[in-house]
Amino acid sequence: MIKFCQKQILIPSIMKISEGKLDNTGKYLKDEFFNHAALFFSEGIEELFGEKIYHSLETGGIKVLHRSIISDINIENIIREAFAIPKSVDVLAGIGGGKALDYAKYCAHVLAIPFVSIPTSISNDGFCSPNSSLLVEGKRKTVSAKIPYGVIVDIDAIKTSPKYCIYSGIGDLISKITAGYDWKEAAKITGERFNDFAYIIANNTVSGVLHYKGCDIRNHDFLFHLTNSLLMNGISMEIAGLSRPASGSEHLISHAYDQIAQTPSLHGIQVGVATYICSFLQGNNFETVKDFLQSTGFFDFVAEKPLNKEVFIKSVEMASSMKEDFYTVLSDEKNIERAKEFIKKDEICQNILK
Repeated sequence: MIKFCQKQILIPSIMKISEGKLDNTGKYLKDEFFNHAALFFSEGIEELFGEKIYHSLETGGIKVLHRSIISDINIENIIREAFAIPKSVDVLAGIGGGKALDYAKYCAHVLAIPFVSIPTSISNDGFCSPNSSLLVEGKRKTVSAKIPYGVIVDIDAIKTSPKYCIYSGIGDLISKITAGYDWKEAAKITGERFNDFAYIIANNTVSGVLHYKGCDIRNHDFLFHLTNSLLMNGISMEIAGLSRPASGSEHLISHAYDQIAQTPSLHGIQVGVATYICSFLQGNNFETVKDFLQSTGFFDFVAEKPLNKEVFIKSVEMASSMKEDFYTVLSDEKNIERAKEFIKKDEICQNILK
């Protein structure tokens, strides 16, 4: 007799997104019965928000037993530091951007203790994903960790982040359109496992933000919904048990670009450009993607410092080799040629790829 087992998933126990949330960090941790914390800051973030966070932790009765400023994401260094953390530490917090969050998240995974994600910018969905993007033997790789125990986002802090971080978040969010299409096609063509619930969540996150086209990217409501949407994308990966709901052909192009570009751009910027091209190849919501990226000013922003066209074309050619047994629209060589032709002729591509 076949036994069926309903899947259990983890979700953050702390989920706070609004203005002024950094002031309540200590209270949120104390409410979960934490007492001793290790803090991992991105470079420059302690100077900006450290005083506010330390005061909040002190007020909440949380003792800081370990502190680190993160500039390096080499997995060996993370493991080494993890075992130097005092054993009485019962929660790790990453504060700032992607490197600090990925570092702290994996450190917490190694030690099997809770991790709280406190992003001060939202350049991608990694702040609430069950993965970390780290350097493994000199190469950037996505490694399994655990979804955060808590997520605390202060919209006041997000508003002050550089605009390239917000545009990167926009690029990473819109990529769920092409990622979902690739996943559906992979399930149809190769029989890959597909999770309808994870797909619906990822798809809905994009739908909820599209009507904000044309608004100020620092508008409170826009940033609130962008943050919520990226957070839910992280949870969709936890539900699926893999990165498929949030990562497809567009991410493969970005991974290849990271490897061969002399000066890669932010992940979400590269992914947003790749999404525009891949949506054309898929015949999938191309005008919607184009309209959203135009109206938010994403294309204009990228045009100020275009990606390298030659390197980008090479990245399209390399994309399908980035992951084994990972079917996408670029698994068909005809589509690689179509992409190259599109890049050469499309008016927008002329401005964002040079």
